[in-house]
Amino acid sequence: MKKFTSLIFILCATIYSQSGIAGKPVVGVAEFNNTATGTYWWSGGVGWELSGMLANELANTGDFRVVERAKLEPVLAEQDLAAAGRISKGTGAKIGMVTGAEYLILATVTAFESNTASTGGGISFSGISIGGKKKEAYIAVDLRVVNSNTGELDFVRTVEARSKGRGLSLGLFRGGFGGSLASEKKTPAGKAIRAVIVEITDYLSCAMVEQGDCMAEYDAKEQKRRKKLKSGISLD
Repeated sequence: MKKFTSLIFILCATIYSQSGIAGKPVVGVAEFNNTATGTYWWSGGVGWELSGMLANELANTGDFRVVERAKLEPVLAEQDLAAAGRISKGTGAKIGMVTGAEYLILATVTAFESNTASTGGGISFSGISIGGKKKEAYIAVDLRVVNSNTGELDFVRTVEARSKGRGLSLGLFRGGFGGSLASEKKTPAGKAIRAVIVEITDYLSCAMVEQGDCMAEYDAKEQKRRKKLKSGISLD
């Protein structure tokens, strides 16, 4: 009887564990696109680097199951995915069936600004630069989440992030970090990129998993963004 009870307990625990895993949204992160001007750090491979960064962040939350790039990329290469995030009829469902992804996450960098103002007193020698500078970077990403069962956009959001720095800066270039974004690791641009990836992750966890009071924060951010955008437009 004791062994039978233990067996039932193990079986129930296994079922509970599997149902918990099954309840997590299965997502695939497509290659990021870029329509922003002035993105000096954008070069070959950056789109997939950003995709990988987002995939890692999503996996680390424990809220999602993430389809590996190796499984997703060949399928996406055959599909009609436009830079603006449009998907041809039937594409979403096909991607879902082949990769197992319930949702496909599409992201486009739509704005990037980087300002550097020297405060003087800078010196540079032997690859080492020291100087006082004020730096700021801003990035905006248009996010679209496609339901692979219906082909419809279930979630749409513009996510923004800023990074500021001031004072003495010490930079040492030695290479060897790897990746197209390696040189931006500690720059305001790099910090803004990381910040927007985290912001996207937090939003998706809230909108797709928690689906509770947390959305009030993101709705407030969206209203603020729209208000700021309208204030900068002059209509006759």
